[in-house]
Amino acid sequence: MRVLVTGGAGFIGSHIVDQLLAAGHEPFVVDDLSSGSRENLPDHVTLFEVDICDDATLRSVFDEVKPQRVCHQAAQMSVSRSVREPVFDAQVNVMGLLQVFDNAVRVGADRIVFASSGGVLYGDVFEPAGEDSPAGPVSPYGISKWVGERYLQFFVREHGIKGVALRYANVYGPRQNPHGEAGVVAIFATKMLAGEQATINGDGKYIRDYVYVEDVARINVQCLTEELREPFVPINVGTAAGTDVNELAHEVRERCVEQLSSAGAPSEVPAPNHGPPRAGDLRSNLISPQRAADVLGWKPQVSFPDGIRDTVAWFAQKVGIH
Repeated sequence: MRVLVTGGAGFIGSHIVDQLLAAGHEPFVVDDLSSGSRENLPDHVTLFEVDICDDATLRSVFDEVKPQRVCHQAAQMSVSRSVREPVFDAQVNVMGLLQVFDNAVRVGADRIVFASSGGVLYGDVFEPAGEDSPAGPVSPYGISKWVGERYLQFFVREHGIKGVALRYANVYGPRQNPHGEAGVVAIFATKMLAGEQATINGDGKYIRDYVYVEDVARINVQCLTEELREPFVPINVGTAAGTDVNELAHEVRERCVEQLSSAGAPSEVPAPNHGPPRAGDLRSNLISPQRAADVLGWKPQVSFPDGIRDTVAWFAQKVGIH
């Protein structure tokens, strides 16, 4: 099956590409490489270096590939940038998304899987939220993801395709980009492995649901390839387990010390300090993965400690710490 993965050279998208290849499918990638990298992809995978907001070029890609299914991962992904630049956020996450969806139905794709966000859609929640919980996004990023879901519902209803909105919790793992404001695990691991002091925003008592990237890629492939009972369905992708940023920093620091020690490198890692709070951050966000279990038999397979250990090991190898 031909699958077009937007944002496919990025953190999550490249893992989806890997799992599509392993399952015998033919992925094609659209990515402007603003945060992704060609290095994340096998050499034989076709990459179109295209911005999803460039409608004419995007149209030509769809004409060439004629994908049977589309996995839309490309996005402006920073909550704080969306607060500072709401117009830019909407250009990418609404207008770019519309151009992807419109081209998908134009060339006959019969299913779209869309990366939404449970991490911002439900607002502040202190118990794991199910998909029927009311949407209460407070940042432009969350609002644009909610709008994206509503547009996907429209395309499903209007064009007779199937659509899945995967509402991610906080995804982490190998290949996460440590540059910028998203990806706290990657940022902490990179700093700490270099023996530098990491900074925790505010008091660090921000509770999040952390889900490992390979588990996220697996549910994307399931939604692209397995039978779906409903024409449109939103599905949470998380663990229902909360970890605050202070606890996360402690876990990453412990694994970094362990990694440095085993490599015979200096293992002094300063404890993190605390900086000002970040605009748009929720106090608590947890999501329930029960529907994923009921509909697809999906459950997270990688525990938080194992995931952090594997992530730190990947970043250590990347900078030559073995």
